[in-house]
Amino acid sequence: MAELPEVGEALGEGSLVTTTFEGCRLAGNRLNLDVYPDGCRQFLELFEKRREEVDQEEFLRPYCTGAPVDCTLGGHAQDEFGACQQGSLTTLPQDFGSLLCLTHLDLSFNSFSRLPSCVTDLASLRVLLVCHNSLVELPEDFGQLSKLTFFSAMKNQLRDLPRSIGELAALQRLDLSENALQSLPDEIGSLYNCMELDLSGNQLMGVPDSLANLRSLQQLRLHSNLLVTVPASLASLPNLSRLDLQNNWLRSIPPEIQHSPFVHLRGNPLGEPEIPLQSGNCVSGLTASQTAAPRLYIPHFSWFLVISRLVENKCSVPSEGTLLFSTVDPSIKVTFPPGVTEETRSVTLQVCVHELAEITDDPESKAGPLLCLSQNSTVDFLRPVKIQLPLPPGVTGLTLDRSKLHLLHGNLQAQAWDDITNQVVLEFTHLYARFEVTHFSWYWLWYTTKTYVGGIARKVYERLRLYQVNFIALQRKKDPEQVLLQCVPKHKVDPVLGKLHDRYQGPEPSDIVELFEGEQFFAAFEGGINIDADRPDCVDGRISFIFYSHLKNMKEIYVTAEVDRKGQAVRGQVSFYRGEVPDNVPEDATKKRKGPDSHWLATLPIKLPKLKSRSGEHSEPKNGFSFPPLNLGNAETGYLTQANLLGIAGRIGADWQTIGLNLGLPYQQIKRIGYNHREDLDSQILNMLFSWAQQNSEDQNCVEKLITAMKESGRQDIADEIETVIELGRQKYRASIRRVGLDQESSAEDSAIAMV
Repeated sequence: MAELPEVGEALGEGSLVTTTFEGCRLAGNRLNLDVYPDGCRQFLELFEKRREEVDQEEFLRPYCTGAPVDCTLGGHAQDEFGACQQGSLTTLPQDFGSLLCLTHLDLSFNSFSRLPSCVTDLASLRVLLVCHNSLVELPEDFGQLSKLTFFSAMKNQLRDLPRSIGELAALQRLDLSENALQSLPDEIGSLYNCMELDLSGNQLMGVPDSLANLRSLQQLRLHSNLLVTVPASLASLPNLSRLDLQNNWLRSIPPEIQHSPFVHLRGNPLGEPEIPLQSGNCVSGLTASQTAAPRLYIPHFSWFLVISRLVENKCSVPSEGTLLFSTVDPSIKVTFPPGVTEETRSVTLQVCVHELAEITDDPESKAGPLLCLSQNSTVDFLRPVKIQLPLPPGVTGLTLDRSKLHLLHGNLQAQAWDDITNQVVLEFTHLYARFEVTHFSWYWLWYTTKTYVGGIARKVYERLRLYQVNFIALQRKKDPEQVLLQCVPKHKVDPVLGKLHDRYQGPEPSDIVELFEGEQFFAAFEGGINIDADRPDCVDGRISFIFYSHLKNMKEIYVTAEVDRKGQAVRGQVSFYRGEVPDNVPEDATKKRKGPDSHWLATLPIKLPKLKSRSGEHSEPKNGFSFPPLNLGNAETGYLTQANLLGIAGRIGADWQTIGLNLGLPYQQIKRIGYNHREDLDSQILNMLFSWAQQNSEDQNCVEKLITAMKESGRQDIADEIETVIELGRQKYRASIRRVGLDQESSAEDSAIAMV
């Protein structure tokens, strides 16, 4: 029996070995070269010597399992870590496209950066595998493979897909996972026979609505992308049995998809707020981490803001009952027995873990996690619900003194805490306490020697809800009578002022004042300034506010002066006062009021400027801008008056800088005009236009220059308007000449008379 030749050993023509190998390799309709040490070289030899037989092959696999050679890659070879090694095969001979009977082509684990053009000539191809290459694009004529039923380009570098991919009418399986796709063409919705579509591991932020046309689709994998939205129409695909949306950026999804049983959503920040990340003028978001010690790995530096919020755990409670536990502390459990409800209802569980000693400085008091339970129904449960809470830190069932343990119950606003220890049956284990309730609220387990625990708990909770705020009062730069009033938490003052700086001006913010969530306060104008508005929130000349930390707490109003401002400016003030103590404000809020007026919070100055005299209004154009009267051009060729220039300025708009540069004004002058009048676009336009007019008023061609500049700036409309004005001026000039008989068409007699 002949032995296999060694790697690199030449095969002599006509030898028994050569004949035997060629016969074996061309047996049947499959050409498997992956079992030969130099499979690709042997394929080239067979393609040259036995072309007709090779053309009839339907299955080609040009792998190599021997030592690597320069032109091949054996996908079976592995490195020291067990990963398949890629070879250096980057192209195929052009005549490769003549294999018209080829139906299966596997080019995986090679180094193709582009799919050879000859591949699209394989008209009978049904299976094409190009996995683990370096493809960055597919040819535009890829749709010519009309018989293709399975195409896999997994683990490449594809950035986009050709539109012709929609022409693959017979395609049933498409695997484009682990690429760099950022978008999909709408034509992908024309793959009506596609049953499996894998787009996982890409950079897609959205998918086209045309995917809803894939009525044969059974599995759609979109996990590990950057999806922020998905079309609701995907839920209506009749044959879809798996929709994988895991590990994306989905914060909300259509209800049709969320309630579908075949949808997988794990790893998405559903219901979480977006954390803004500012870079220059661009703001993006980062996904929050819910680990015990959050970590974030980034390749660059920027501004970061961490938002702390209570984690929510939700579940639906059917009539059969269920179990809900907290992901913050899995020992906190809520057990719903069978028959607890007639209709399915939704339940939400939130847990706040805190260090009581840091708040009260009382080493004798200990408290467990603060538990909040809520539901979407106002009806109590039909059967008691069992709640399990961990005992306070350092307390166990063996050392427990029941006289020191207190179970506190809070209302929905958590403004009052009641000791319900004697109203429920408490069961204790070594680590946990269990009790039963029929309705939900806040629950807190305390261990202390204090007798009035409810007051202590209320005080601790108030410390968590007390906010330090500043008041600001700003006036609109263009209209000082428009005043903005706002109450801002102290850590937000600088960002708020930064946003308002361009449009408003005013005094520094007030000193820090402490307010509780939901506390009422008023703003009153004093010192000769009154509110000039009829508002429902204005009572006895005072504007009413209710402070909520998550709202802007901002109102804009118009004010007026009690005296005539023609002769003098009015210097007044706005003062902020606490309102009557509402029921939902803790008692401690009133104790913080000090001074002769216990309701006073802060006062800020307000100034209404002196009104300008109206005597000069007729000599000043709008915005107080003026130049000496001027006319451009001359009466014979047509001219533009100052009134014409004002009309032109009113139509220039945001293109004024481009027009100024085309008029020949220096770049620095344009920038200086923009800076000096940065709050007033009209003044910028007028200064630019009249500055140029003053500099060129003696130039006979200045009007033509103005028309040319308008055309070069893309403002043909203004250029046409100027030409119309000029032509109208010429007509008026000629008419006046004819009236006095000085035109060339006048008779000689009239001319003689005129000469005399």
